Amino acid sequence: MAQVSVEYLTRLEQGRDTRPSPEILAALANALRLDGDGRSHLRRLASVEHSQQLCEGRHPTASRTVRPEVRALLDALRDRPACLLNRLGDVLAWNEPFDRVARPLGLLDGDRPNLVWFVFADERARDHVPDWAELADQQVAELHRRRQGDPDTDAFAERLAATVGTAFASRWQRRPVAVQASGVRRLRHPEVGPLRLAYETLELADDGQRLLVHLPADAACAEALDRLLGRRPGALRSAAG
Repeated sequence: MAQVSVEYLTRLEQGRDTRPSPEILAALANALRLDGDGRSHLRRLASVEHSQQLCEGRHPTASRTVRPEVRALLDALRDRPACLLNRLGDVLAWNEPFDRVARPLGLLDGDRPNLVWFVFADERARDHVPDWAELADQQVAELHRRRQGDPDTDAFAERLAATVGTAFASRWQRRPVAVQASGVRRLRHPEVGPLRLAYETLELADDGQRLLVHLPADAACAEALDRLLGRRPGALRSAAG
């Protein structure tokens, strides 16, 4: 279907050819009937070796610096749970609404909270997130997508794999397809019950940091967030979807 020889496909599968041409990638994507996310994932997989060569000798680290402008932006989002993450998933800063949502879940426990570590290493994550497997795939895909030749990511992955085993290690090896930067996440909140939160991911500068902003996805969630934040009913409007 791809008009590619079996011998060449075998070399690709065995890792004996790590630089397929764009034409070969397009032919394989067509034969596999990949959607947009799948095609992007295929391009990233094919460019791993090339990217590693380009980044040889370059060792950027995961930034933990929070710019004052970003802190001001978090504070300005008074009604929207929002937090700042770096490429390792460290939760670097957050606003009061996010604290009200996340602290009862256990995400903000400890001095250096980390979203990825919480998802895999804290059993409460499985209790609070009905779609835990999907969230786990998303976090691993994000780690892979944001790798820039830095030793921090690989060291973090090794520590997490040694701590939780195959739940993380198998995903790290499998390299899940990255999901959309926006969507809806379901939570079982211990204080206000079920929540459906729409999320948007905003990329910041070029240091791998991103702002994660949440909105109520329906009227019931808006009412629950009003109660959680101690606001009058109807203060939050739900997002469509």
